Order: sequence, then structure tokens, then C-alpha cells
Amino acid sequence: MIKKATSIFSLLILLFIFQPSNAQCIINNTAFASGENIEYDLYFNFGLFRARAGKGSLSITESNYRGVNSLKTVMLLNTSGLAGNIYSVSDTLTSYIDKDMRPLLFTKEAHEGGDYSIERQSYTYDGNKIKIRSLRTFNGEERFDEVFESDKCTYDYLSVLSMIRNIDFSGMKPGERKFIQFISGRKAVNMYVNYQGISNIRANDGKRYEVIDLTLTVHDDAFENQKDALKASLTNDKNRVPIIIDTSLNIGSIRAVMKNARGLRN
Repeated sequence: MIKKATSIFSLLILLFIFQPSNAQCIINNTAFASGENIEYDLYFNFGLFRARAGKGSLSITESNYRGVNSLKTVMLLNTSGLAGNIYSVSDTLTSYIDKDMRPLLFTKEAHEGGDYSIERQSYTYDGNKIKIRSLRTFNGEERFDEVFESDKCTYDYLSVLSMIRNIDFSGMKPGERKFIQFISGRKAVNMYVNYQGISNIRANDGKRYEVIDLTLTVHDDAFENQKDALKASLTNDKNRVPIIIDTSLNIGSIRAVMKNARGLRN
């Protein structure tokens, strides 16, 4: 009886220690700061077809979101030339995160092919709860506008990149992964950051970089129908600059290869 009571007491302690809390969502940002600007060359991949596709950028600036001191990250993807004629892309992704790296707002305006869509996720924090409003319009028609709550740290397409740049991957082996709760449309789903190891790659600035290779795998609620939403190679240094980013499109994918970086923190 004493042994059973001790086991129950130990379980309660563990549940208390690992109870989800917004304090656990606080991350010390050491990788980037306001003023960072990274430029990319874009390549369109569709089966065996690969072509120069246009330009992209990733910029970070100081901002204020509803009275909260924040960092605003903007990613631009714009195709041109032959690839743009085959499948045009003009996407603007914007993210506001507070100084503790918690997402506040995410928006995406996407012109892809002949379609135009808008996505928006706004985050409100109250104790251990996160309230998220998620909406989407597609070609002018509202697809959904819903609010849900979670007690887990939750990220969108852009804030998750900011968070990943601050993960400590030292000691990890290829194939190991870290769990993240991720917003996909109107619901929270399970995402895993898969560590693929260290490699050396050449960027379009003519330099070679030692990088950390990662894939981000999204699962549905039943852990089925998984897909790689993003692939990234980050410099294996304090800046964790994304040298290569592969993003899935409705058809094919866009690869962004870094050609210039300025305003780095470290």
C-alpha cells in the first residue's frame, strides 16, 4: 500500500513539473536581431524540371504589435522568367514575435498560379492558455474563421523558423527529432524537427558553409499522412543563418539559396 501511494505521489510530482506553461514557451534569442537582412536566389523544382525562378528575402526589424515590443519578420518570394510563366508565385509572409520568442501574429498573402489566398493567425496569452484565431480566404471566399485554445507552445510557418534558429542541436544524432505544436489551417497539428546531421554546402555568395540540415515533418491528429512542410540548412554557428530553404507549393517546390546576408547579430 505504501509502495502504491509513493508511486502515485511520484506521478503527481512529474505531472506538476511537466505541466504545460507559457513560461516554457519563453526562449532566449541569441541567433538574430533587428537589422538582419538575407537575400536569396529562387529555384523552381517540378519533377526533373529545375530553373532559376526569381528572388526572395528574409528581413527582421524592431516593431510594436498592439503595444508589445516585438520583432517583425518578413519573408518575400517572387518568381520571374520562364519558371514564373510556368507557375507564378508572389508570396508575403509576415510574423510578429515578442522578445521571449512567442508568436503574436502571422499573415500570409499568396499569389500562386492563378489563385490568391490570405491566411492569418493571431495569438492571445492568458496564464497557461493560448487562444489562437485562425482564418483563411481563398479567391475572395472565406474558407474558415475559427478560434481554439491550447496549453502547448504553438507556432506558425514563420515563427517556427525563428524558434528553430535558437534550438541547441549539439549532441543530437541524425534521425533524432524534436516535437513542436504547429498551426495548419484551422487546427493545431504535430510537427517534428528532424535533425539530419552536418554538411558543407556552397551558397550563391561563392562561399562554403558548414550547415545543420533539418526537415520539418507535419502529421495530422492521427499521426498519418505526414509531409515535409519545410527543409532548411542553417549555418552551424551562433547566427544560424538559413542558407537553403525548400518550401512546398501546390505543385513542385521553391528552393531559396542565400546570396547575401547583412546585419547579422554575431
